[in-house]
Amino acid sequence: MWLFLIQGIGFGFAAASQPGPFQAFLISQALTRGWKRTLPGALAPFLSDGPIILLSVLVLSQLPDWVQRILYILGGLFILYLAFGAYRSWRDYDKSIAPSNPANNQTIFKAAMTNVLSPGAYIFWMFATGPILVQGWRETPVYGIVFLAGFYLAMISTLALIIFIFGSASALGPKLNRTMLLISAVALSGFGLYQLWKGIFG
Repeated sequence: MWLFLIQGIGFGFAAASQPGPFQAFLISQALTRGWKRTLPGALAPFLSDGPIILLSVLVLSQLPDWVQRILYILGGLFILYLAFGAYRSWRDYDKSIAPSNPANNQTIFKAAMTNVLSPGAYIFWMFATGPILVQGWRETPVYGIVFLAGFYLAMISTLALIIFIFGSASALGPKLNRTMLLISAVALSGFGLYQLWKGIFG
């Protein structure tokens, strides 16, 4: 059980730390509206991830074991690719990360819908976290629930921390975000290698 919890926390932290449209939206809102008004936005993944997880799990649960081992290998390679992207974002932070100012009428709901319509979220759940969730659920549903709980606890907590830092101390915000990117790159590298090991050696 602890392995699923640790993986859930690690992937949740990494997902929240990756630069993307949703993170940029939350940062820009925190800078313009303050952290208190923006904080509920950390819960937006609950609006968007449900259908994505359900679809990914339904597909994965129908696949034979040998196909899932291939997915573990592909997932490990994909996670290492994400780790390299996080490392590059950390290395070139000042050049590559510049949160955009969304239109005033953009809402958290629209940001969540952007996630639903983006292929990146489906790929992430299909190749990275989906196989772990399915494996845990097959062993016992408790493991799957523990994985999801760890994932969303870490993700929402990290998003809330980003909102608070950028909303209350903008001078420290970029430094903290850059540090989290480096931690994310290291964590993703470890998980990627672990996925490869599971896919190759079972």
